[in-house]
Amino acid sequence: MSATIRNQQGSDPLLDSEGPGARALGPRRDSVAAGGVGGPGDVALAAVNFHILSACDARCDFCFATFPGVRGRLAAPDARRLITLLRAHGAEKLTFAGGEPTLHPDLEGYLRHAKGEGLVTGVVTNGSRLQPLLARAADAIDWVALSVDSASEATQRALGRGGGDHVARAVRLSDLCRAAGVRLKVNTVVTSLTWEEDLTELLRRLAPERWKLFQVLRVEGQNDGRVERLLISREQFSAFVARHARLAEAGVTLVPEDNDAITDSYVMIDPLGRLYGDTGGIHRVGPSVLEAGVDAALAAVGFQPEKLRARGGLYDWAPPRRHLPILAGRPTRPPRAGGGYPPG
Repeated sequence: MSATIRNQQGSDPLLDSEGPGARALGPRRDSVAAGGVGGPGDVALAAVNFHILSACDARCDFCFATFPGVRGRLAAPDARRLITLLRAHGAEKLTFAGGEPTLHPDLEGYLRHAKGEGLVTGVVTNGSRLQPLLARAADAIDWVALSVDSASEATQRALGRGGGDHVARAVRLSDLCRAAGVRLKVNTVVTSLTWEEDLTELLRRLAPERWKLFQVLRVEGQNDGRVERLLISREQFSAFVARHARLAEAGVTLVPEDNDAITDSYVMIDPLGRLYGDTGGIHRVGPSVLEAGVDAALAAVGFQPEKLRARGGLYDWAPPRRHLPILAGRPTRPPRAGGGYPPG
């Protein structure tokens, strides 16, 4: 059985931008580990990020997962087979990312397949199309990670994210996630435009369980030529983290990751089903997992399990006990003149 790469087709021009149609990848040569599903000690594949497509409806200058050389994506049957293979090798949590994963027409099916395999599921999203996904498939989503980089709509726009309503939408979506029983994270990339900012009030309003803070990272071939104006020092990043330390008193777990912590600490799969890592400021791409098998593909990239542990990548990610019916979102009011956010 061969894996195929599917062209981005359909009426959405964002999905038509990723290149030519399907092609064969060759015979399947995976080798599922003896003993079946791994346990909590199998750190290497405990948590996997699957970047299911490269298309995105934002243009963030700092993005280091743009995949400019990737044409197309795995066909749905092969993506499901990949999910099954990851679970058989001990994966516990599978996070769907992009690009913008909610643009993928098969995302709901992938989430349900992953849940059926016993995986904890997550979606990293800018939120532009999250509400309809929650309405259809909240029961298949354990975690949502909302990407929010500033409390200022103008700064969000300057960074390339949102059309002037990104922050207000994130507030509304945080409420919808809680109403649906979906656990919430916030992802923030700290840049030269934001490192002096205080996001305390916004994060209290969003009230995520985890707040992941990333020092903006230059990756050759992904964001070079655009990101340089946004780079900051480790000291500037540390100052931003320290400014928000008291959020722990509000139940928000801060998870700061400087450039060193980010690199080689994630198991990531690109839209073609290849493991890759960020090593030395460049993507290090391995072979197709479906062609070479999990072990060989993982050995070809620079993943370091001890760095996963060190950055706090192993935590209580158990799915919520139950999902509640999704509640209709109320129109989100803008922040009050005094800077406060609506209580919801």
